[in-house]
Amino acid sequence: MCPERNIRHLGKIYRKGDIMEQNIDARGLACPKPVILAKKAMDTCSRGDVVLITVDNEMAVENLRKLAGSQKAEYASTKLGEKEFSVRITVTQENENQTETEIPVNCSVPSGDNTVVVISSNEMGNGDEVLGKLLMKGFIYALTQLPKLPKTVLLYNGGAHLSCEGSESLEDLKTLDGEGVEILTCGTCLNHYGITEKLAVGRVTNMYEIVEKQADAVKIIRP
Repeated sequence: MCPERNIRHLGKIYRKGDIMEQNIDARGLACPKPVILAKKAMDTCSRGDVVLITVDNEMAVENLRKLAGSQKAEYASTKLGEKEFSVRITVTQENENQTETEIPVNCSVPSGDNTVVVISSNEMGNGDEVLGKLLMKGFIYALTQLPKLPKTVLLYNGGAHLSCEGSESLEDLKTLDGEGVEILTCGTCLNHYGITEKLAVGRVTNMYEIVEKQADAVKIIRP
């Protein structure tokens, strides 16, 4: 059983019959801190003891799953809210039998398995122009909320306007850019519209790269 003592940064310890349960609130902690705290807690436990970890991102959930697997522990996770997950790890071995091998931890931003978003207009769909622009603004904002971000956003033809000064979607594209998503805008299109100097996010690309990115993509999303 887990010893009944406070362990720095590991949270509260509770007794449920013969089982000790340790709760760790790891929300807001940078990778790989949630995994480190969970492993320290597991190192103090015996067979049947439980470590409950609350985290705020899916990357931490996945890393905790890997930790449990490497220690041959039982694992379960529950999504409690938009940015709140509860991970339950049940120790199945005595402490002296737990492996000391290095735990694989991924601290990179989750990507959508080489998903490429292709936007060829500053409007979404056909029909009313005002509605089309409103829908496109909502579409690009929705991209920023995906749990797995796309790898690349390609902008060409009328879509080239979206990455330029004055675009209502500029801040959302900058958010994606800041998270490591490639924002690529067609250079020929920028020249055609006379807005090359207004490009405000990402970089200029060419038709060869536009074709190459789509050919290599696992998934292509078009609004």
